[in-house]
Amino acid sequence: MDNMQLEGKWEQAKGRIKEAWGDLTDDDVTQAEGNRDQLVGKIRERTGESIEAIESKLDDIYAQGN
Repeated sequence: MDNMQLEGKWEQAKGRIKEAWGDLTDDDVTQAEGNRDQLVGKIRERTGESIEAIESKLDDIYAQGN
């Protein structure tokens, strides 16, 4: 999913993202504000998960919104 798609689904996904990664704060999610690269980086910083695992989980979250 690219940044344009991410921006369109951002409001729907914010809650699911925070549920999936309990280590994220509201500020972390707000700072990313629909930018996938920033969000992946923030999640990786907080959790230590691999980029591939994070991106896969994000894709699953966004797929739930369809």
